[in-house]
Amino acid sequence: MAGPRKIVHVDMDAFYASVEQRDDPSLRGRPVVVAWRGARSVVCAASYEARKFGVRSAMPALRAEKLCPQAVFVPPDFVRYKAVSRQVREIFARHTDLIEPLSLDEAYLDVTGNKQGLASATAVAEAIRAAIREETKLTASAGIAPNKFLAKIASDWRKPDGQFVIKPAMVLDFLAPLPVGKLPGVGKVMEAKLAQLGIASVGQLRAHGGAELERRFGRWGRRLHELSLGIDEHAVESERPTTQVSAEDTFATDVPLEATTEAIERLAGKAWEAAMRESDRSGRTVVLKLKTADFRILTRSLTPQAPPTSLAQVVAIALELRSRVELPVRTRYRLVGVGLANFRRHDELPPQPELFGP
Repeated sequence: MAGPRKIVHVDMDAFYASVEQRDDPSLRGRPVVVAWRGARSVVCAASYEARKFGVRSAMPALRAEKLCPQAVFVPPDFVRYKAVSRQVREIFARHTDLIEPLSLDEAYLDVTGNKQGLASATAVAEAIRAAIREETKLTASAGIAPNKFLAKIASDWRKPDGQFVIKPAMVLDFLAPLPVGKLPGVGKVMEAKLAQLGIASVGQLRAHGGAELERRFGRWGRRLHELSLGIDEHAVESERPTTQVSAEDTFATDVPLEATTEAIERLAGKAWEAAMRESDRSGRTVVLKLKTADFRILTRSLTPQAPPTSLAQVVAIALELRSRVELPVRTRYRLVGVGLANFRRHDELPPQPELFGP
């Protein structure tokens, strides 16, 4: 039988903020928050100096400013970040073709076989991190493990600028004391459900048994038990097909539902433009997303018999979905988004309905 995979998860350290500190020496050693200032802005990234004050990504910018009044706010420059990300991907490609990017600043690499002939996955991770440091003047952390979810946990173990190895023989003992929230897919709601069963750690989850977990949670329960044993057979996917494209925007001030028409039309145009770049695939489902002033998120979706063939159709469906929102008229909205999902190859799509019967 083939031996275990050798997976490396590489995660750039405070990526956007580190790029800003690299390019502007006056920012080095200071708490940097990458975000536009304003009541509607959220934090894109925070330097480690800012994180000491509790500032985190996706936090409202106003809250970040209260936590760290001395923070330096820098507007994001995604053109620069993407350029650095390309540099890093080129470094990855020297070692393997099996690269699965998760975002601009992290990726999985399958180095079971590596192009440089290095003796171990640990050596590959060290070589990659050294090249990133030399060529970009930035640092990255890495996790090395037999599968993807363990490698991702490991990359966070010695951040920043470190790496950690979970060898196959270590897996069960390593996982046992971890909180169940470390497992992929276990959010606050599932944590609360497990806590009601007296399950707080991965070891307790494992001891509960696969049959009982499956009885309570169905297939997801079986998956939880597999994760508690360190089992994850998902391969690194070097070319993941698009499953969804979307665009969203936050209003400068909260607006009533009927005032979202212009934004829906504009955002539908962006989503349609992105969908048109998929030459052999089409999105079957139109999705409308709304966020209320009190941060409640609503989604509505529709899959017509045939995929939309024009922007006008997407807009019409999105507006129809809006009419299905049944919150009180006084409700105000801070964000709207439009997307196309459920992409399929053209040869997988159902035939267009006949316009005229026989």
